Amino acid sequence: MDLKNLTIESLHKSLVKKEFSCVEMTRDCLNKAKKETKELNNFLETTEKLALEQAQKIDDKISQREKPKELEGVPVAVKDNILVQDYKATAGSKVLENYIAPYDATVVKKLKKSGAIIIGKTNLDEFAMGSSTENSAYGVVKNPKDLTRVPGGSSGGSAAAVAANHCLGALGSDTGGSIRQPAAFCGIFGFKPSYGMVSRYGLIAMASSLDQIGPFAKNAEDTKTIFNVIRGDDVMDATTIDTKHKNNKSKFENLKIGIPKEFFGEGLNKEVKEKIESAINKIAELGFEIKEISLPSIEYALAVYYIIAPAEISANLSRYDGIKYGYSAGKSQNLLDYYCKTRAKGLGDEVRRRIMLGTYVLSAGYRDAYYNKAQKVRAIIAQDFKNIFSGEDEIDFILTPTTPTPAFKIGEKKDPLAMYLSDVYTAPASLAGLPAISVPCGEVDNLPIGLQIIGAQFDDDSVLDFARIFEQIK
Repeated sequence: MDLKNLTIESLHKSLVKKEFSCVEMTRDCLNKAKKETKELNNFLETTEKLALEQAQKIDDKISQREKPKELEGVPVAVKDNILVQDYKATAGSKVLENYIAPYDATVVKKLKKSGAIIIGKTNLDEFAMGSSTENSAYGVVKNPKDLTRVPGGSSGGSAAAVAANHCLGALGSDTGGSIRQPAAFCGIFGFKPSYGMVSRYGLIAMASSLDQIGPFAKNAEDTKTIFNVIRGDDVMDATTIDTKHKNNKSKFENLKIGIPKEFFGEGLNKEVKEKIESAINKIAELGFEIKEISLPSIEYALAVYYIIAPAEISANLSRYDGIKYGYSAGKSQNLLDYYCKTRAKGLGDEVRRRIMLGTYVLSAGYRDAYYNKAQKVRAIIAQDFKNIFSGEDEIDFILTPTTPTPAFKIGEKKDPLAMYLSDVYTAPASLAGLPAISVPCGEVDNLPIGLQIIGAQFDDDSVLDFARIFEQIK
């Protein structure tokens, strides 16, 4: 069975008409995922027992003439840094290769409660550190659109699963662009909610003030449906808030769209720029006001991100010492030698690089010069966005490219600094805690590219609804 032309709505209609059973569809999804992951390497594990149990419940419900609601019967994949009880949660690292999740993440509980069919755990850059999913301890993930190219990262496995029609939706985590960037590279929708809109309980932490769980899907409506299931307050995550489902711009009249000049300068691929500008022109044809804006502190965003994120990484990953759980290097001369051997062999190059960088910027004599200063600049960047959304111009949405280029070749970016530049357009919204979505925006050299829509803090519903408008006018 091919999910290519199915949406959540059309899937529900087919299940009600009994064109196929949920169990049949689930078996097909599992078989396709297991077969094609041999080449794509996008799944680390399929959750067959769980999926078929969920599917049978849906079939039983439909046999009682009950219509499916929310995500009932919808095949969904979960990034392998999000806990699914009784299944492995490796975070793409050797250090957690045999770790079995003892409980469900809050978002997974909500998926199960909504009737979603969780079909498997997807591959990722180790501990979500990367922009290509080449850093996984379990091998490189390939882009379904071109097997010689990366799917983006760090949620490359989830993006590839949706793009390859292994499922209708997937969960990823976004710290500096790890949902939006792979969505752009794979030609699908990827949404990073406002910080605090979705619980992080059960997410293996990378950088706690930046991490956010969000959905992938093939269209804006399905993206919003998944988001509405996983959103909301959680007593297990003190950063979460409870916001009503609202849309202050439901009529979408007299909208002002901001185009930040800083995002269209040096480093942006010429063909990508032309595609994005063409999309902006189509939006203008709807009667919306297009206005050039400036975010004067945005040039410092990437540098600030790569100071704050590694600092939090160095603290969060200090727990992986091989004593309570995880990989152990075995016999050593003393405790320090044990730690050094375990972490050197259990953690990959990029993870160790960021731990070292983070430890350095937090060390005595350097904390004020780097980390504390970066936090001050982060506040200025957030204020720049606030001024745009609530200042004199009252811009409703900001439009930018999602990435500077289409998907690059596997192995092409060996210089870490070149790889970090992949996040240049996505990191700013993460630093400010804003909702942002990447929507497909055509192709360059037969490779997908994405348009990024950024909204004001907690205006997530409007961002998703505007993404739907853009989807319809392309």
